[in-house]
Amino acid sequence: MELKKSDVTIMALATGFIVANIYYCQPLIVLIAKEFNITSAQAGHTSYLTQAGYAAGLLFLVPLGDMFERKKQIIITTIVAVIALIGAAISPQFWILEIACFLIGFSSCVPQLILPLAAHLSAAEQRGRVVGTVMSGLLIGILVSRTVSGFIGELYGWRTMFWIAAIICSIITVVIYYRFPKNFPNFEGGYKKLMGSLTTLIKQEPVLRESSIINFFVFMIFGAFWTNMVLLLAQQPYHFESDKIGLFGLVGAIGAFTAPLIGRLGDNGNPRIAVGYGLLILLLSQIVFYFFSTQLFIFIGGIILLEMGQQAVHISNQTRVYALDPAARNRLNTVLMTMSFIGASLGSAIGLALWEWKGWQSICIACAIMAILAGTVYLSTYQKKVKA
Repeated sequence: MELKKSDVTIMALATGFIVANIYYCQPLIVLIAKEFNITSAQAGHTSYLTQAGYAAGLLFLVPLGDMFERKKQIIITTIVAVIALIGAAISPQFWILEIACFLIGFSSCVPQLILPLAAHLSAAEQRGRVVGTVMSGLLIGILVSRTVSGFIGELYGWRTMFWIAAIICSIITVVIYYRFPKNFPNFEGGYKKLMGSLTTLIKQEPVLRESSIINFFVFMIFGAFWTNMVLLLAQQPYHFESDKIGLFGLVGAIGAFTAPLIGRLGDNGNPRIAVGYGLLILLLSQIVFYFFSTQLFIFIGGIILLEMGQQAVHISNQTRVYALDPAARNRLNTVLMTMSFIGASLGSAIGLALWEWKGWQSICIACAIMAILAGTVYLSTYQKKVKA
């Protein structure tokens, strides 16, 4: 079955709404801290626990897409997400909320089941464009979720956001049931063999290794920035409430709109080139954040650069990885995205520790180092190819 434009649109919307679950908590950190009488840094644990749960879901659930019928797996996992969201909404104690957030992340890996499905069903000459379009939905969901969450939290309380998310995911489950095509994989063997094949793919595919390591560092930057930006904007000179902080997600959405363009560039040339440019833009964004954190409009420009750079790297790496082995797309995606969100979770945790130790500028320095390390991997691999 070949995908229609309407199918791609529905997939993009589904990925956007479901992935938003992972990021609703970020603008709500201050509100959560107030209700449970803890510090904002402690409340920030909800952010990196959700990302850690997402990484776990990517590792243990996404490979099953190469083993079981994909539509059924997507529906079951989305139902689990609904249950986890309700658990967060009714959490009487903070430790219960932490567990619920981990489970929200674990079950919200559905977009990474949809992306390989979209790539599998699309024609080779359109694959980059399709992946870019679906990724646009995913990325806009990530960024706009912060804006929506900030306003809902300020007006109706942070618990209301999780109730709304549970309702949205319930509706999406029905849409998936009626509109997604069934798709059966070709993998033969048990779960142990399936998971063991991940190691084989890592050993056999140098492009997968390079892309995963680079994404690891890039998502560390992503996690460190978006978690700790909330703390920065809540203090002087800004003193922003959650609704104003959430608006910064819309700024980041400008970068997300570059995803289809990057996908087309990947269709027409070498997507690896865009990775190099993206890393340079990411490094530039950290210089902006370091020197201009109190200059609002320049800071906003830095956010746009951050998202443009990240999307240039991430979309291009996904396009490269999906082209390696059509029969193993879910497993290839598992390796790439698990490394990515381990990076995001670790970046959030390190960022929170640096915030308490030396404040915002120490986070910018750490993120710049991450960009340089990613660039070192990129250049060292390039040099090997030149010598070969």
